[in-house]
Amino acid sequence: MAKPQNKVKIKWSPEFAYAIGLITTDGNLSPDGRHFDFTSQDLEQLENFKKCLNIKNKISKKWSGHKHKTVTRLQFGDVNFYKFLLGIGLIPNKSKTLGELDIPVKYFWDFLRGHFDGDGTFYSYWDPRWKSSFMFYVCFISASKRHLDWLQKQIFNHLKITGHYTKSVNNSARALKYAKSESLKLLPKIYYKNHSTHLSRKYLKIKRTLAIIGKQGII
Repeated sequence: MAKPQNKVKIKWSPEFAYAIGLITTDGNLSPDGRHFDFTSQDLEQLENFKKCLNIKNKISKKWSGHKHKTVTRLQFGDVNFYKFLLGIGLIPNKSKTLGELDIPVKYFWDFLRGHFDGDGTFYSYWDPRWKSSFMFYVCFISASKRHLDWLQKQIFNHLKITGHYTKSVNNSARALKYAKSESLKLLPKIYYKNHSTHLSRKYLKIKRTLAIIGKQGII
């Protein structure tokens, strides 16, 4: 019997940690103990994922009945990488049961940037209640509160900021949000100088928002 092919080099680096963040949010571990499905509507996201793990599989398309449209995805198999992910805390069908992950402190911000690019969001607005009050939020989203609790704890341990929780309309997911003053501490860590990889559209959106308050230079 032929040995299973090991496609992913398991070695922590900024790129590897970023990819783990993406898998945590947008990846799916098959119950077969070998295969992965990484789905995204953003082609750059898939290309970044391929680059960070140095895998050559082709990006394909599939019909998503849930989203009622065709989406792009990357599929591959790697038993050793699968076992590694189980070892750090990832599991199949993880959306509501995900908990703590074993991420090296050195690479936490790269992991968090991948996590944010996967399922996070950033939005801003002028608050009509106060003159010249421009608000913005960095948000991390998950169906598992236990996972968000862990994320909140890690960020607090580094920056002493707490954020706050909100629920989706149908209570299917929660968002861990950091408002303006806390975001100004968080964003330079996520997008530290010479960081390796990011999703361009989110990064540029944040840069434009920071420019409004004269803080574009912090990332």
